[in-house]
Amino acid sequence: MQKLKAALSFGGILAKDDIDTLTAHFTYRTLKAGESIQDLDKVATEVIFVDTGILRIYSLDADGTEVTKYFVREHQFFANLESYYSRQAATDAIETVVQSEVYTVKLAVFESYFLRVPNLFIFFKSIVEATLLNKIKDNDFLNFGTAKTKYLEFVSRYPTLAQQVPQQYIASYLKITPQSLSRIRKELAKHG
Repeated sequence: MQKLKAALSFGGILAKDDIDTLTAHFTYRTLKAGESIQDLDKVATEVIFVDTGILRIYSLDADGTEVTKYFVREHQFFANLESYYSRQAATDAIETVVQSEVYTVKLAVFESYFLRVPNLFIFFKSIVEATLLNKIKDNDFLNFGTAKTKYLEFVSRYPTLAQQVPQQYIASYLKITPQSLSRIRKELAKHG
């Protein structure tokens, strides 16, 4: 709970009393590696905070193959706002990559506090904007360069993920084959 409270207090936007009130609505969950948090084809309903562990956001391509789109790391929030606001089934699923501890709260409950705690909307908006900017930066390196340069940039930006996330998920995220990633890793290990 301390990490959640620290994340909510970031930037000094929310008062301590407001943070205490909000965190009372979060539910703690321990999840094994590979456990689903949000299934495909169900409307998203929760805000998720990763206390420990890593989450993977993925969708299915036309062939039914899982495509990793994003990783949510420790001390980050995530919500599938597109599914929630449109009330449409999610096209992205969320699962744990490693054993994880998360806190969840219903988006409807979270939103109900926007009127009672006006700074919560400002906080929420800043989190959404920061996440969007991070995704834009990631798209820059994911869409340009060789497989090797993409992998090196990934390792530079996310060293913890590079060590903990299984190779097939990293390859999917980088839009390369697991075999290519394996060759790149061997080559780097030989020269490193």
